[in-house]
Amino acid sequence: MTAESTFNLPRLNVVSAIVRRDFLVTRSYRTAFVLEAVYGPLELAVYFFISRTFADVARTNLHGAPSYFAYAAVGIILGAVISAASSNIGFGLRDEQLTGTLEALAAQPVRAIEICGGLLGFPLIFAFGRAAAYLAIAGFWMGLDVSQASWVGLVAVLLASAGALASLGILTGALVLVVKKGQTVAGVAIFAMTLLSGAVFPVEVLPEPFETAARFMPTRFAFDGTRAALFRGEGWGEDAIVLLALATVLVPLSVAVFAAALRRAKRAGTLASY
Repeated sequence: MTAESTFNLPRLNVVSAIVRRDFLVTRSYRTAFVLEAVYGPLELAVYFFISRTFADVARTNLHGAPSYFAYAAVGIILGAVISAASSNIGFGLRDEQLTGTLEALAAQPVRAIEICGGLLGFPLIFAFGRAAAYLAIAGFWMGLDVSQASWVGLVAVLLASAGALASLGILTGALVLVVKKGQTVAGVAIFAMTLLSGAVFPVEVLPEPFETAARFMPTRFAFDGTRAALFRGEGWGEDAIVLLALATVLVPLSVAVFAAALRRAKRAGTLASY
């Protein structure tokens, strides 16, 4: 696998084959599939009733959200996309190692970028579907006010967020190839980053060092841009541009790191070890 082949565009038939395989595997575990799909509405319900307890939270502290529930709902809805983009590739590679399929996959004439795209594909498609369903449930059942939403802006921010955060997922995958159980450490770090950058509480309530750090996290731009698009219908462009710029720079770098980790694991003969 040469450095040049790493950056060629992935072949869509290879990526779609991996995506279809992951869909069929996930669908075969029907109970887990359903439970994962309904977890989000249950979490939305929790924050819906919490918001009714604290109904008089000042809107000025909620970045344009009309209520605390609206603020937290974005954290839950976007959290599904963040998790899919940044964590699932690491856990997916770990499953591949444990089931013995990673070595067979890497032995095929596929490039690193195609493996990354394939492993990210189904989780992201599923996450976007869940996000749309959760948004519909929050709107029709729980009265989430999205009358001012810019749907074009929302889609733009979500896609830019997925692109920017995919680099974290690819780096997690590289860590799994080298450290094996690295997905656990990376998962905790991504969860902490998501929580501290405004998922369910404003960053302004954090101690100053954490607040300063949170303002530079890509997840903070994702949350701010999504809330601006959904509740104000404007002001999302700057966040989308920052996320797109991060994706443009970080995704190729992360793919290069993943390719190097894959080559190292092949040379060491550790692809199937766990």
